[in-house]
Amino acid sequence: MGLTETLADYFDLDSHDTTVRTELLAGLTTFLTMSYIVVVNPAVLANAITIEGIGDGRMRAMIAVVTLLSAATATLVMALYANRPFAQAPGLGLNAFFAFTVVLGMGVPWQTALAAVVVEGVIFIALTAVGAREYVIRLFPEPVKLAVGSGIGLFLALIGFESMRVVAGDPATFLTLSPVFAKDPVALISVAGLLFTFGLYARGVRGSIVIGILGTTAAGYVAAALGYTAYNPENVTGASIATDIFLTGSTTTYSLAAYDIRPLVGAFLSGFANVDAFTFALIVFTFFFVDFFDTAGTLVGVGQSAGFLDEEGNLPDIDKPLMADAIGTTVGGMLGTSTVTTYIESASGVEEGGRTGLTALTVAALFLLSLAFVPIAAGIPEYASHIALVVIGVVMLGNAVEIAWDDLTYAIPAGMTIMVMPFTFSIAYGIAAGIVSYPIVKLAAGERKEIHAGQWLLAGAFVVYFAVRTSGVM
Repeated sequence: MGLTETLADYFDLDSHDTTVRTELLAGLTTFLTMSYIVVVNPAVLANAITIEGIGDGRMRAMIAVVTLLSAATATLVMALYANRPFAQAPGLGLNAFFAFTVVLGMGVPWQTALAAVVVEGVIFIALTAVGAREYVIRLFPEPVKLAVGSGIGLFLALIGFESMRVVAGDPATFLTLSPVFAKDPVALISVAGLLFTFGLYARGVRGSIVIGILGTTAAGYVAAALGYTAYNPENVTGASIATDIFLTGSTTTYSLAAYDIRPLVGAFLSGFANVDAFTFALIVFTFFFVDFFDTAGTLVGVGQSAGFLDEEGNLPDIDKPLMADAIGTTVGGMLGTSTVTTYIESASGVEEGGRTGLTALTVAALFLLSLAFVPIAAGIPEYASHIALVVIGVVMLGNAVEIAWDDLTYAIPAGMTIMVMPFTFSIAYGIAAGIVSYPIVKLAAGERKEIHAGQWLLAGAFVVYFAVRTSGVM
């Protein structure tokens, strides 16, 4: 039996109506779309993690290696254990909370913050093993489950347009068209790449997203070579930040010390010393809450796009991808990075046809391959990879047709889920809006019997969470 037949048999490709070629292409697509994390995660965490005698450049390199290892480990578990096409890596937002709120804002040692990540991961493993996480997700109201996909679509599109520098912040309107759009090479190249990708996609070209990403990348490098590097040139050259991470003042010589991550691995153990129990519990609670609902939302939303959900809107065998997420978080904290979570960018691979763990295995292999030369993983500029998010965002809006919009007890929580998600830049907050509004509108409509007691408890838990997060306690 050849390698192709072995892979097809192990991942049961025939029953998922897919092929090895399709799965490999889907994995490549997902990897290209989320490869930015190799640069962004070290840039964020290096603000908080400092070790005497280790400079900023080497520290970023060490965190880049840890990022790749944790992402590869978690995604490998997803592939081999869960057989799902979801990719994982240290999560954006949670890494910023780790660095700027917990360590720099609250003055908590970074080792203690890592200890909180490990504790959260262990709790997740325990809850997943007994089925508690799956039970909570099944309590999500049906309109919320059906709306998550479209909310994620809008969220992805907003992230994409921001990275492409099509939109920008504005003090009056909060968000507007970039005021320098017409003279910003990044914006112009991004939009041209987006339209090119849309054209390929509309013609049904297999691999259209990968072609669009690579074509936009090539155009960006040509523009950089011609000197069109106005407005933040590192985004045009793409790999320059990553190159600086691993090079030590020379443009050709590697620093092998970057691969010596011993100062980070196991550092969480010292974080348990002299811990303030109340503060530590709040940190674990926040990591736990956001990671739980971000992961749940991603699995349900992307699962909906892949056609994985059953007639009740549940993802069958969701305990397996949840366990992969829990193991990833635990291993990541032990290695020295913030919470690992399932990436919404997995939707790009799903849209390219990825349906099994072979897609995730491809992503994991590419993360490991990137260890040999980290700038390879970051060689795709963020603006190029994120045109895929806009394409997928448009596609995922179609999930909203499954919602019973003529029933206000469905329309209100579904609409709140969809709208709040991009406006707050958080999957978890969108889910919260839907979960809190659902029992209220059901009660008001005289349909109290349709409200599960657990749904009231979920709504109450979100109220408590927001009280903690926005009252100045943290």
